[in-house]
Amino acid sequence: MAKAQAEIAVSSVVNDLLTFLNASPTAFHAVDEAKKRLQDAGYEQVSEREDWKLEVGNRYFFTRNHSTIVAFAIGKKYVAGNGFHIIGAHTDSPCLKLKPVSKVTKGGYLEVGVQTYGGGLWHTWFDRDLTVAGRVIIREEKDGSVSYSHRLVRIEEPIMRIPTLAIHLDRGVNDGFKVNTQNHLLPVLATSIKAELNKVVVVNGPVENEVKTERKEICCGVRLVALFDHEEVGSDSAQGAGSPVLEDALTRITCSFHSDSKLLKKAIQRSFLVSADMAHALHPNYMDKHEENHQPKLHGGLVIKNNANQRYATNAVTSFIFREIATKHNLPIQDFVVRNDMRCGSTIGPILASGVGIRTVDIGAPQLSMHSIREMCAVDDVKHSYEHFKAFFQEFSHLDAQITVDM
Repeated sequence: MAKAQAEIAVSSVVNDLLTFLNASPTAFHAVDEAKKRLQDAGYEQVSEREDWKLEVGNRYFFTRNHSTIVAFAIGKKYVAGNGFHIIGAHTDSPCLKLKPVSKVTKGGYLEVGVQTYGGGLWHTWFDRDLTVAGRVIIREEKDGSVSYSHRLVRIEEPIMRIPTLAIHLDRGVNDGFKVNTQNHLLPVLATSIKAELNKVVVVNGPVENEVKTERKEICCGVRLVALFDHEEVGSDSAQGAGSPVLEDALTRITCSFHSDSKLLKKAIQRSFLVSADMAHALHPNYMDKHEENHQPKLHGGLVIKNNANQRYATNAVTSFIFREIATKHNLPIQDFVVRNDMRCGSTIGPILASGVGIRTVDIGAPQLSMHSIREMCAVDDVKHSYEHFKAFFQEFSHLDAQITVDM
């Protein structure tokens, strides 16, 4: 019976994640879906352009550029100067983006001009059904005045494809498939394009099985989740992790309860950030890409990405804190370091750690085919991530009070 209940719980969390992912083809859609879920859970939206009137025990969120979102819950016993317990991630993914002038007519075909966004595995985009999603700005005139609003666009059915060249014309393709991103990544529109573009944009319905944190679990600090745009292209934008968006949020929350600016610095030193991206799982066909003692596996739990060549923000103390939470809740944990003869991608962790001065641990669920159009992770690790993040919010304040650093 216990095993059956555990399997049902895992299935519920995984299905909820899949529902979210299917509703989030772009960063704008991801933020819109997150807004719906937050509002269903009792969070109130605030604006960065307005004064904030925050109250202890309540929950709030704000967005920036409609592609970055920050949500936080204030403890019932919170006072200015208390710490922030943060989980950070990003909303964007490597993809093909339409160029401003995207119509391409060539060889009797109508194609779409695109530009690469992020470091994608572009060969995985060939011979797959593709569609269009994004955001448009609407200009409206009424009674002599002009107003602007944004609207999400999503065509549900596939309307184009990037075809590969027949093997008869490229006999050596299986010896190495090389993609010229300027010439070869032009999607061909399907013959049904007119009908597809005239379809009404499908609006995602309400999501069931929303996981909510009970108010009684929020007792002291501020629990905050920050999801940033533009991580895949360096985070240097007004809504990226390199912007002041996180520090702005911490400042405004703290100052809503006390005017002493020194309390923010005190709060930051009591705070902790979990930079939650993904991690490279051991690939059975490329095992030499991992160190022998650092081979994260699917179903093996979250991966702590230890500092190597300053690529990650994890240090001995932050790693210990995250590991202790896992131990207390019997959650599996794995370690990863980059081989000395290899480079690895970075995350938002070092950017936020150096920019805000907050203690940070870089972690991630193990996956294969990272940056492919079809990434793969394990069902169990979705459940492990959910349990670990929940435990972090519940346990951090108590655990951190027992750790003595810089004394």
